[in-house]
Amino acid sequence: MAKPALGNRMRFLRQSEIRNMTLECTRVGGLNLSQGVCDTPVPEVVRRAAQQAIEDGCNIYTRYDGLPELRSEIAKKLRRHNQMEVTGDGDVVVTSGSSAAFYGACLAILDPGDEAVVFEPCYGYHLDTLGALGATARTVTLRPPDWTFLAEDLSRAIGPRTRAIVVNTPSNPCGKVWTRAELDVLADAAEKHDLFVLTDEIYEHFVYDGRAHLSPGSMPRLRDRTITINGFSKTLSITGWRIGFSAGPREYLERFGFVNDLVYICAPSPLQKGVARALEVLDDGFYERLGAEYQAKRDKICTALDRGGLPPIIPQGAYYVLADTSRLPGESSKARVMSLLEKTGVAAVPGAAFYRDGGGDRLARFCFAKTEPDLDEACRRLERLGA
Repeated sequence: MAKPALGNRMRFLRQSEIRNMTLECTRVGGLNLSQGVCDTPVPEVVRRAAQQAIEDGCNIYTRYDGLPELRSEIAKKLRRHNQMEVTGDGDVVVTSGSSAAFYGACLAILDPGDEAVVFEPCYGYHLDTLGALGATARTVTLRPPDWTFLAEDLSRAIGPRTRAIVVNTPSNPCGKVWTRAELDVLADAAEKHDLFVLTDEIYEHFVYDGRAHLSPGSMPRLRDRTITINGFSKTLSITGWRIGFSAGPREYLERFGFVNDLVYICAPSPLQKGVARALEVLDDGFYERLGAEYQAKRDKICTALDRGGLPPIIPQGAYYVLADTSRLPGESSKARVMSLLEKTGVAAVPGAAFYRDGGGDRLARFCFAKTEPDLDEACRRLERLGA
């Protein structure tokens, strides 16, 4: 008997290499430096507030755009840390993680056949979201070691169907932190072609060596066309809670809120309470200590990779490092990370996963958002490659 067939819209989708390598790591009982799960401790104030919210009966739907106290705290945070002019009343939508914020924004902005510019190496979920919506990614390749690009490269990537430019700062996977000069180039292109700017800033507090994170939405030239996407998975080590948000001009955010209601209804209500409390009580020292802690972790893993013969490209931010694995056996980046896993029990993501049409075959991504004992053990194993 014939069986019904699935539709074609999602035929292109495959399980991401990030999750594939997590499964491979589990298979051998290895150390997972592939997926950015951030298994460091959750601040106690966050845990306690969410627990108390459950006990207090905060277990039903919230408004589609989130609890008012969380939207208010997000607005305060954006004014204090990002110099953005938001109030939390109509210009912030709480979502089920930053991935949901990105999906909702793209669903509201892009029609099938539209295009968006993406900088590679890039986060695969950004590419797949565009593909799922019938939009096309136009890529601009960043050049190591500082992951720079040329204005003419951006100009060439923009066509008559281009509607948006996607920015990830600090970047997953390469750790690029965008400079004001680069954002001025972006603003030139966005103004000339009347484009949206979608900026994913989930790693904003992981910035190193005295650099500063700059939100495109804070710049006067970009303010009225920028949708800021962020969340708390990384900063608060709550990747499984799925609390994110989008922020931007009211005339766009209302539509995003309606999309959020249609697709997700709302983010988990007691977990929204926990995050709201965290934003209320955590001072700037918390974020400063976080940056210092992760810079030390970055330096530790980069030293180990270098000693192991896998030269790292030192990241400016985020909590990943791309390293040159060309000395490992294998004809592809996937074969080389599998060789690394079998030899050391350390899992990484093949570099080709972050490029659309080839590239990254010499690279692998290592995540250093790990507890100190796990990171130390991973570093010892990596260093032994150079022995």
